[in-house]
Amino acid sequence: MSTLSVCVPAYNAARTLATTLRSILDQDADFELSVLDNASTDDTAAIARSVDDPRIRLHRNDTVLPIGDNWNKAVSVSSGDLVKVVCADDILLPGALKSQLELMGAGGIALCSAKFEVIDEAGAVEETDLGLPGLRGRQSMTTLMRTIVRRGPADFGPTAAAMFRRADFERAGGFRGDLVFPMDVDLFARVCEFGAFYGMPEVLAAWRNSSFNLCSRTSTVSKLAELVRFQHRLGREYPDAIHGADVLAGDLRVAGQALERVRVRAVATVRRRPDLLR
Repeated sequence: MSTLSVCVPAYNAARTLATTLRSILDQDADFELSVLDNASTDDTAAIARSVDDPRIRLHRNDTVLPIGDNWNKAVSVSSGDLVKVVCADDILLPGALKSQLELMGAGGIALCSAKFEVIDEAGAVEETDLGLPGLRGRQSMTTLMRTIVRRGPADFGPTAAAMFRRADFERAGGFRGDLVFPMDVDLFARVCEFGAFYGMPEVLAAWRNSSFNLCSRTSTVSKLAELVRFQHRLGREYPDAIHGADVLAGDLRVAGQALERVRVRAVATVRRRPDLLR
């Protein structure tokens, strides 16, 4: 029987960490919970230590590591055959681990992921039943890669919605932190070189839309530039799976997002509504 590690890389996550940990510890499954505090300056470590549960393993970096290195270390200090990475401001919904553990027991599946919902800073649901466009059920690496490039990583879903095998993670070389925003989906695409992808119809995770997460604190230009680099790199590395037309479709999608951002910024300026830029 496979063992499971749930890995939570945490940096200055005091506002949300307790909620995230509780959503994991309330799951009806056997697992270890590995929390890696990336040299936080707030109460992240104290909050993790305050949770009295034998399943928690708390680790701390002496200095702040880049996000890619930190996420790789969060996986490396855990021990399970199966791995799920949950950001310290996201949550798992009831039944998530049990459903995915049962599915990953099937042969030939390298990665499974579920649909997700978006919650606000207070935890209220903003949107639900999101993610995995055209990716329900068992899918090949080619279908997964083409869909990710054409539709974009955001349509795939958050890291917390996925579960993969440690052996495949290591064979793929782990997270590549040079491109931060598509970093998790980049790993998922490469992991599926070693087996099939399975898209689950259930909503099993929630991504927090907040003013304090990394996504909200990074410019749209930087995020869109990373997406272009990501899809071109994946196209170069897997030319048999991703065609030029797929990369072009991805580029056109990013261009459309950039134009929409310009439009929103113009409206916000004219109407003196900076809140529209969030």
